[in-house]
Amino acid sequence: MAIEINNSTLPYSLDAEQTVLGTIVIDSSSITRVADFLRPEHFHVGLHNQLFSVMYNMFIGSKPIDLVTVIESSVSEKVFDNQDEARSYLLKLAELVVNPSGITAYANIITEKHMLRSLMYACRDIFDMTVTGSEHPKQIIDAAEKMIYDLRDSRELGGLVHIQSVIQEKLKELEAVCANPDLQNEGVMPSSFSDLDRYIFGLNPSDLIIIAGRPSMGKTSFAINMAVGAAKQSPEKEVVIFSLEMSREQLVSRIISGESNITTDQMRTGQIDPDGWNSIREGVAVLSPLKIYIDDGANASIGEMKAKLRRLKNLGLIVIDYLQLMSTGRSDGNRVAEISEITRNLKLMAKDLNVPVIVLSQLARGVESRSDKRPMLSDLRESGSIEQDADIVMFMYREHYYNKEFDKPYLSECIIAKNRQGETGTVNLHWDGRYTKFSTLDYRYETE
Repeated sequence: MAIEINNSTLPYSLDAEQTVLGTIVIDSSSITRVADFLRPEHFHVGLHNQLFSVMYNMFIGSKPIDLVTVIESSVSEKVFDNQDEARSYLLKLAELVVNPSGITAYANIITEKHMLRSLMYACRDIFDMTVTGSEHPKQIIDAAEKMIYDLRDSRELGGLVHIQSVIQEKLKELEAVCANPDLQNEGVMPSSFSDLDRYIFGLNPSDLIIIAGRPSMGKTSFAINMAVGAAKQSPEKEVVIFSLEMSREQLVSRIISGESNITTDQMRTGQIDPDGWNSIREGVAVLSPLKIYIDDGANASIGEMKAKLRRLKNLGLIVIDYLQLMSTGRSDGNRVAEISEITRNLKLMAKDLNVPVIVLSQLARGVESRSDKRPMLSDLRESGSIEQDADIVMFMYREHYYNKEFDKPYLSECIIAKNRQGETGTVNLHWDGRYTKFSTLDYRYETE
């Protein structure tokens, strides 16, 4: 049984709608104060919707807005049957205006009522989906979350801000940092690699960070190393790892291996001597108190991720392994469009939750056909939106993987190909495959 919404019971403000329209009729400049967020569809009364549409289109077209021109345009657009009818109603609206300077407040009332009506329709649609049973419950939950998040995002519209107010905010921030230097890194999670942090200044709130590479380059290990290191250095922060490929047991096995210096082969076969067990116990004692959470659910949607993440109280970092395993549930087969939607939503999630989001990504096979197999931005698989939406793009590359005669099998390159925070460049890291572990390269050892 479908829910019926009675039009007469829908929330709206007749006074606010009439006052906004009347104010624009008597003061055409007032539309500039609301045109950046108020839209025709926000008006509940059909006539008001049409009238504001006429005025809004006149504003966009730089046409003069006054009683005469609005009468002419509204009759032309068949909002009214004739000019007498148009004049009568528009004059009535003008007479209702008490305070023209309050147009922004009245417009906010209109948008808020529109939001409530939209929420009612969304609830009805969600209920209808559950009653008909035509979709799987997981798909219904995904659709419901998307409806709610779309409503919230549609309300969060930016506006023009005068540079003076931004300058004042920045000066206050600088003064606070000068008085307390520790505030400089507030909200920033360290990457655990000092050479890398010289380029990216740590893992910054709202950043979308892509770590890409061909298979066996160490993408997952590098991201996990950063996650564990960040959790150690900021023990009050919660670090969440979404592992869409490996099980949580496999992931934890790698983490223990790196922390205890027990090889992955030993972890897999169980051939561990008493000293090795002591190392494991010491490593587990370090890892257990850390606020690291793992979700190994396959095909997790961004809506599901956000719902889980919002339950945490002090979120600091999100890691997702990996992008190409994510899905939006699109049925049109357009994978490029789907990846574009995913990366855009990942960036929005980073901004919304105000935490860095690290996402791993595969590279196209074309890199294998080149003599120099170091990745480039054009190698990002399936969509240019990955590069567009990301704040930082890093590629993992190991020359020894392709050239066994290379005399530095431990050398790994982290190629910073895009960096909104600063410069691009290459950071050399030490790779130890026995423990799937990266570390800052010891240049004294390198010289020897």
